[in-house]
Amino acid sequence: MTNTQSFVAGFRNSAPYINALRSRTLVISFGGEAVIDEKFPNFIHDIALLNSLGIRLVLVHGARPQIARCLKEKQISSEFVNNLRVTNAATMNCVKQAVGNVRVEIEALMSMGLANSPMAGAKIRVISGNFMTARPLGVINGVDHDHTGEVRRIDHASIHSHLANGEIVLLSPIGYSPTGEILNVNAEDVASAVAIELKADKLIYLTENQGIKDNRKKIIPALQVSEAESLLNKKRKPTANKTNYLEKAVHACRNNVNRVHIIDRHVDGALIQELFTRDGIGTLISADTYEGLRPATIDDVGGILELISPLERKDVLVRRSRDHLELEINHFTVVERDGAIIACSALYPDAKENIAELACLVVHPDYQNAGRGNILFEYMEKQAREMGIKKLFVLTTQTAHWFRERGFKSADIKSLPIKRKNMYNYKRNSKVYVKIL
Repeated sequence: MTNTQSFVAGFRNSAPYINALRSRTLVISFGGEAVIDEKFPNFIHDIALLNSLGIRLVLVHGARPQIARCLKEKQISSEFVNNLRVTNAATMNCVKQAVGNVRVEIEALMSMGLANSPMAGAKIRVISGNFMTARPLGVINGVDHDHTGEVRRIDHASIHSHLANGEIVLLSPIGYSPTGEILNVNAEDVASAVAIELKADKLIYLTENQGIKDNRKKIIPALQVSEAESLLNKKRKPTANKTNYLEKAVHACRNNVNRVHIIDRHVDGALIQELFTRDGIGTLISADTYEGLRPATIDDVGGILELISPLERKDVLVRRSRDHLELEINHFTVVERDGAIIACSALYPDAKENIAELACLVVHPDYQNAGRGNILFEYMEKQAREMGIKKLFVLTTQTAHWFRERGFKSADIKSLPIKRKNMYNYKRNSKVYVKIL
């Protein structure tokens, strides 16, 4: 592709993500290290772009290196316990100074509107304030944390009000107690608490490291929250820093946040790549949308037959005998609710041609229009990807629109793998649809 063609293709491919993210609430957390990076203005430009697309943004910044520099200049010693700074009165003065400077610097960058720059005409309105009430950590294991605090309450109504007005909310890692005490609070904890209270669509951690890696040191692109918990429970855990983010991601996903992204902030445009490309560049931890979904067993044959029989009688599905189902049960996945099979689907891979047939995707009428079909489809697509499948195809007589809405395109019978082509029922005259994975 030429540069122009590549740009056009990328822009077109980002359209579904732009539509999906419009009016959604994102909480984005980044450390003070990002603020002093020479590429930080690029990050602010990306924030301006997200804002212009109608995405509701809450930014939570840290200030650890700025605090450390202030302490060094004033020759004040400071200690950390369990990754939290013990904040005495002298340290608190540096915290206030450093956090104030960082916040002003961020607001200044967001106020730019220079011609011939990404900020031209942006007119971003940034709101900071006492949206967080905090409380002192107190004495833990004999250590008095003094002015170090934790989140007590988030004024989510006020934040929602500002977001509805198209304003970006900027939160600092400083909280105020009802008695007027100023407290130093961990920025990542603030981001998690805000995302939970707002029921944010996404919580994004821009970290100093890459995403979570597997045993081959490759980025794990996606984890269900249960899989993330399994990683944390292993004897050989990820590094302390990554464990910290994984724990926060699990906590958020268990408390109203559907998706948490952990991405490397050193990559220029990391936020854009993560949000507007199919594979992203970091690790996505998502709530267990596949709960109740499992591989089918021989005991499920009766339930599957009961589910698909009405559609077979209407000629929506090809008829399958009990014997046929028993032979192919290992290809099926089911959704079970209170012991009943309420949805099913089958995947027939052809490893030689890197293609698979998606078949018999059915949701019980009582449980339709609640997203279960989408969840089951996404799971089957995920399974196909993990098998190394490059294409999915379906044969359908009456549900073509449903598959077209999910990225399938009309294809010729010739595009089918040889084995499936030889089995094609011309009397049934099913239409062929293919999706590139």
